[in-house]
Amino acid sequence: MRLPNQIVFITDSDSDSGKAMISRLTESGAHFILNSYSGGSAIGAELKLVQDAGLQAIVVSIDLCKSTEVSDMLLFAEQQLGTVDILVHNNKEIFPSTIEDGEEELFQQSIALNAKSAFICTQAVGKQMMIKQAGKIIYVSSIHAEKPTGSAFTYSIAKGAVKMLSKEAALVLGRYGISVNTIEVGAVAGDDELFHSNLSTLYNDYEFKVPNAVLCSYEDLAELVYFLSSEEARLINGTDIRLDGGFLLHYMNFKMKKP
Repeated sequence: MRLPNQIVFITDSDSDSGKAMISRLTESGAHFILNSYSGGSAIGAELKLVQDAGLQAIVVSIDLCKSTEVSDMLLFAEQQLGTVDILVHNNKEIFPSTIEDGEEELFQQSIALNAKSAFICTQAVGKQMMIKQAGKIIYVSSIHAEKPTGSAFTYSIAKGAVKMLSKEAALVLGRYGISVNTIEVGAVAGDDELFHSNLSTLYNDYEFKVPNAVLCSYEDLAELVYFLSSEEARLINGTDIRLDGGFLLHYMNFKMKKP
């Protein structure tokens, strides 16, 4: 499986997940449009990999919640590089919040960064893909589209919205040869701190709640993104793929694979 000359738009290239994707997809021969809030300074090593491979990358820093900025950027990128073949929306903005005293402004911010941005990017990129009658849209989501966090309810709600966005988009864009799927990422290293909760014990000894006691890595995520971007995945559309090693199946602590 290779992606020669395919143009991949990654919405958050500065994140650990974004960096892993750049590294993996560079091996496949892809070119990139990278939204980097650091202006590229956080992904220097990855940009060198792209350059050394003889590939191209356009680095931008735009507000994905503003449709005019996204449309203008895509027009510029089309003139410089071409139209998008693969959109990977991997925004992951998490704010500690509770139903009891969560602030309205924080709720709106979380929905905008995690879900509204997905809609705007899908609509803008989808128009390009519809003309070509081909394309891949991948939302990097979370198991918390399925299960409450007990500590960041706005994130769960936002990812739940993205889950249904993917279904609606798959139904409509699928008529044009465009596949739309979500990856529901499970527990990764550090999530016990990220989702620390006084209500839920989900992340207590969380690494041992995966049946084989192996947490998901961003390299695992990048490999799945690579597969879903390929022609071999052409019949996978409107699907949620849970990448968690079985984490959500856990319910009895005394059965954990703990030394």
